[in-house]
Formats: sequence, C-alpha cells, structure tokens
Amino acid sequence: MQNVFTSILSLILLVSCSAKKANSTDESAGFQDSSEMIANAGEAVSFDADSAYVYLKKQVDFGPRVPNTDAHRLAGDWMVSELKRHGAAVMEQRADLKAFDGTMLKTRNIFGQFNPDMEDRTLLLAHYDCRPWADEDPDPEKRKQPVDGANDGASGVAVLLEIARQLSIDNPGKGIDILFVDAEDWGTEGDDDSWAMGTRYFVEHPIKDGYLPSRVIVADMVGGKGAKFPIEYFSQQSAPALVTTIWNAAAEAGHSALFPRQLGGAVTDDHVEFIKQGIPAVDIIEYHPRSGFNPHWHTSTDNIDNIDKNTLKAVGETILTYIMRN
Repeated sequence: MQNVFTSILSLILLVSCSAKKANSTDESAGFQDSSEMIANAGEAVSFDADSAYVYLKKQVDFGPRVPNTDAHRLAGDWMVSELKRHGAAVMEQRADLKAFDGTMLKTRNIFGQFNPDMEDRTLLLAHYDCRPWADEDPDPEKRKQPVDGANDGASGVAVLLEIARQLSIDNPGKGIDILFVDAEDWGTEGDDDSWAMGTRYFVEHPIKDGYLPSRVIVADMVGGKGAKFPIEYFSQQSAPALVTTIWNAAAEAGHSALFPRQLGGAVTDDHVEFIKQGIPAVDIIEYHPRSGFNPHWHTSTDNIDNIDKNTLKAVGETILTYIMRN
C-alpha cells in the first residue's frame, strides 16, 4: 500500500491543478466485464428517484449553499434534521477555515452513523457547499454569480439522503456512515490546498476518537443529464478491488451503460484526502473523456432544469446494491 500511495501522491502533485480538475487518461484502457461473476445477487434494492429529486430540489430552493450565507446555514440545519429523522446518530464538526483569498469560512461537516457500534465502516461522502462564482460560465457577466449547484453538490447529498431513508426502512446491520462535507468548492486554480478544505479538516481532526473508515465512496455530480461514470484514475490506483465491486453492483442493478469499465480522468476531489492516509477511496463522478465534466459545471446553468432522475436512480441503486451485497 505504501508503494501505491507514493505513486498516487506523485501523480497528484504532477497532474492536479484544482478541485475536480480532471486530466485525461488513456480512454482505450478497458476493464474486463466481470458482471457474470457477481455473487450473492438477490432481490433488487429499493431506491426512490422521485424522493431523491425532492431532496435535491429542497437544497436548490434554499439558494446557493455558499459558506457564510443563510442558505448554507439553513441547508445544513435541514440535513442534520433529515439524518436524525432517518435514525442516524448525528454529529457536527464546525471549524473556521481560511480560504485562499483570506476569507474566513464558517464551515460545518455533518456526520451521521448507522449501526455505530460496528467496527468495519463504509463512509459515504458528498459535499454540500456551492461554488461561490460561476467562473466557467460562457457569459463573462455571470462569472461572479454563485452557482445553484443542483448537480455539483446537491445531487450527491440527495442520493445519500435517500440512501439514509432506505437504511431506516431496511437496516442491513452494517456500519454505514454518511458525511456531508463543507468547503469543497472554494478554491483557485493552481493551489491544491485551497480545495476540499472540509474533508482535509475531517481527516486531520477525527470527529470521534480513533475514527477510521474501512473504505470511502464519494458521490459527486451524480444527477446530470447524459451522465457517464467511468472509473476515476486515483480510485483505480488506490482501491482496485473496491472499484470492481462497485462497478459489479452497477451491472447487477442494470446500469452498466452509465458505469463503463474504462478509465476516465485523474480527478482531484474529496477522495484524495483519504487516499493520502492510505484508506481505499472511490470517486463516483461524471466524466466524459473528450469533453471532461458535465457541461454545466461551475456555470449559471448548473440548475434544476439540467437534472435527470434516471441518473440519480442509477447512482443510488448502485451504491445501495453495493451496501446490501457486501
């Protein structure tokens, strides 16, 4: 693991320039479809895409969840209440973090546990903050506006909240943690440490004494129309067995078309902070080999109109199938 970790860290330093900055890999590098080897296939899991969509819309209705705003605070309060309503043991982690531009961000990580006494733990993670500026917008006049973050932020939270609801209905008796992490998207080009600040703080300051997840699954930009989720490069390098099991779960759930067994980009995202600690971590993130991220990424059009319930369903069913079968 140390050799793999060293290689990954070297690659991170060489190729990553910003949060969710992706560098293309060899898109022809395929992976053998082992869906015929799926074991323990059973009754299909229950994931309600309509419910996930409601969770997504609720976040967008608060307004852009930019740190230090009322929308951010109210959305956080609501997420805490939802996790508690679904039976999770909830903890909050607050910190004042200094952004690259000197702004002090009042951040809050929100952490919920199902079956907290179980030693083996799977951590599901999504960031809930929004990009403060639509700096990728084709219209220069809109580049200082905050982003709605319907896909980049709200979609991952929505999928995990619906998973929490399903766990409250059918508890698998496994250690499942859900982390809604803050301050992922306030960063600048060329400064890697300006991104994923909430996750870095979480990793460096354990929310519980001795807390260490066995594995991490990140859901980021998982609601877009026409989305595809190839295998993210650092995920494959750090956790190839976990990648295979998750993509097998996608196949079992009938979503192979959205989860192609080929490499996507090398993406700097929240999962990298766990990889640095030697923890297997996989990033489920939309990526297209020729065009990169979702076309609405960091623009004013990352809004509810560009969300597809079928994408939410594919990712939600994949993660739930993984949980129930493993």
